[in-house]
Amino acid sequence: MQKKHLLFISLLAVLSQFTATAQPQPAKPRTIITTDGEADDVNSFIRLLLYSNELDIVGLVYSSSQWHYAGDGNGTAFTSEMPNTAKLYGERTELRWPGTTWLQDCIMKYEKVYNNLVKHDKGYPAPDHLMEMIKVGNIEFEGEMSKTTEGSDFIKKVLLDNNPGPVYLQIWGGTNTVARALKSIEEEYKGKPEWPEIAKKVSGKAVLYTILDQDATYRKYIAPNWPQIKVMYNTTQFGSLAYGWPKTVPAELQASLSGKWFAENIKFKHGPLLEGYYLWGDGEQVLNDQEHTQGSMEEAEKAGRSQYDFLSEGDSPAFLSLLDVGLRSLENPAFGGWGGRLLRSPKNKFRWEDGKAVADLNPYTKQEDTAYPQTRWINAIQNDFAARADWCVQDYKEANHPPVVTLTHEPDVLVKPGGRVNLSASATDPDGDALTYRWWQYEEVDGYEKKIRIVNADKPKAYFYLPEDAPLWQTIHIILEVTDSRTPALTRYQRVVAKIVKELPKPVAAR
Repeated sequence: MQKKHLLFISLLAVLSQFTATAQPQPAKPRTIITTDGEADDVNSFIRLLLYSNELDIVGLVYSSSQWHYAGDGNGTAFTSEMPNTAKLYGERTELRWPGTTWLQDCIMKYEKVYNNLVKHDKGYPAPDHLMEMIKVGNIEFEGEMSKTTEGSDFIKKVLLDNNPGPVYLQIWGGTNTVARALKSIEEEYKGKPEWPEIAKKVSGKAVLYTILDQDATYRKYIAPNWPQIKVMYNTTQFGSLAYGWPKTVPAELQASLSGKWFAENIKFKHGPLLEGYYLWGDGEQVLNDQEHTQGSMEEAEKAGRSQYDFLSEGDSPAFLSLLDVGLRSLENPAFGGWGGRLLRSPKNKFRWEDGKAVADLNPYTKQEDTAYPQTRWINAIQNDFAARADWCVQDYKEANHPPVVTLTHEPDVLVKPGGRVNLSASATDPDGDALTYRWWQYEEVDGYEKKIRIVNADKPKAYFYLPEDAPLWQTIHIILEVTDSRTPALTRYQRVVAKIVKELPKPVAAR
């Protein structure tokens, strides 16, 4: 199969470059969410709360975007810097602003299911702790960063603290509140003796995951003034979880996005938190957002959607990329995982992007598909969501929990041309369910250009041989997928990266 990443020099080079700048990963990724409060932000936040036991959430910050801003309360008129929004809305004093209480409303609903969630994992953060994380950032206008705010000052404080490891700044709206925090750091320290060290520290700590550019502050301020801040930039792959999903997700994978599935698994009989999840034809509307009309059945029928069909969670890849399900995607964005697959920009080594150079073969259309690096995981992601929804209302013995999968050898192995690679893993299931195994080659991620045949691919132990003419220094990515037998079926993974070398290192003799 022809490779999709023509601009991708070799995964070995990318891995070495990424590793050179990577920091030690904490047990739980430390993250701040900035959000403009659209309907799909609410949905993403509800799902995120069900995964809050997997993350160290240190900030929840209201921010603006080209689609949502509050205005200054003085009737000041504003026209968007983004051409499409300027054409659509013209001059406005405010735009579809949903207010600064919806995060609190969701957390109050989370509080009502919290005692049940901790039966499944004691790592869920207390509702009061999450409430303390809420801050109001720069919300007056799209791209407004002239003023310091509670939210920008909080982000500044986190970026300057001495806690080790990266801080993942999830940009669900515009980058303006993060830009203001960085501007405040620059204003305080630039020109002082400590500035080089401060700039290095912040640049090495901040990692932005942006879903599109929803204002101009990254382009105008962050990129030129903080060029070494790492950026994960998703412009295409989020589509399988966004409003346009019916055109992005193959029909064969749409069952878990249907109204029937959401009615049975998410919206009803799963507690108050999930009752607040927005779907097509649910009769709901976001406060002050006249364009959130999808709750009307009339609008649903016009769009060809059934009642309770999935609406959107366009921002969810930002936190799905942080979940450790065994795919090692947080180690290197080029590996691919539940948050999609990104490649290092050929123009900026601190920036990872999707787009035309990052396509996987869609087995349903038989075409290279720029959204499929995200879409390919949709069933596993949705089943996991359904299980977490059950955690809101069911006891531990009633609900399903994911298998625990470990390799019995190192995740990175060396192999000579003509050599054999032995694959071995063990897995257990917390609920005692039967498990199925599947080893497969993630060909689009490989540096190696040919398909390999895995023997015993449905067993805990498998192997494959390399041809004698296999080129040196390329890589082969093998994914182990372990799925339990319960409904909803849950999947976890391990990844083996085999590097092709001329000679294997000689064993060190015992002394």
